[in-house]
Amino acid sequence: MSEPVLRVSILRCDATKFALLREMMLEAEAALRPGIEAMPGLLTFYAGADEATLSLINTSVWDTLEHARQLDTFQPMLDAGKRFVAEGAIFERPIMHYTSLWRFGQRA
Repeated sequence: MSEPVLRVSILRCDATKFALLREMMLEAEAALRPGIEAMPGLLTFYAGADEATLSLINTSVWDTLEHARQLDTFQPMLDAGKRFVAEGAIFERPIMHYTSLWRFGQRA
């Protein structure tokens, strides 16, 4: 079996926008979760916020790069991204796809 692919999307913002964008990220789950969970190859998905770096992330783990790239064309994700940009978010591009080198922990 091949090693999983880690997909990392990073959003940065001004301090004045962080609370709003964090709230928007929390609210986005309802629209994004059903479609993402239905995608083949999803192993896990996390959304996170770090006020110290004024950044929010979507990090997901997929069984293949092809499956990870499904999010590139997932319309609810693209629509959400437009709403974030309209509120001042700056997305780091390109989105990063990392091949796993090693892992450990409870579910390794």
